[in-house]
Amino acid sequence: MADDINNNIPEEELPEGIIELTDEDGVTTQFEYLTTIDHEGELYVVLMLLEDEESDDEDGEVLILKIEKDPETDEDIYVSVDDDAVSQAVFDKFVAMMDEEEE
Repeated sequence: MADDINNNIPEEELPEGIIELTDEDGVTTQFEYLTTIDHEGELYVVLMLLEDEESDDEDGEVLILKIEKDPETDEDIYVSVDDDAVSQAVFDKFVAMMDEEEE
């Protein structure tokens, strides 16, 4: 079963483009919103994990989550993608989009 990840922090408390997600264990992590990608009629959000300033890794960790509607509240929720082929296809679209922007 897919893991639901909820955005529980009011947007006005965070810098623009930064979101906090809380997982099912109550662990909150900050991400930078990169883009939303349409793949086969479904929407996916691409986020980059915000690392500590001390991190030497220039390439950030990218997270791809499917956007679904919560049936109870009708709000958007982010759900982990269990299908590796779908994750790879969305990531490939993201990389192609980034390459186009660099040209």
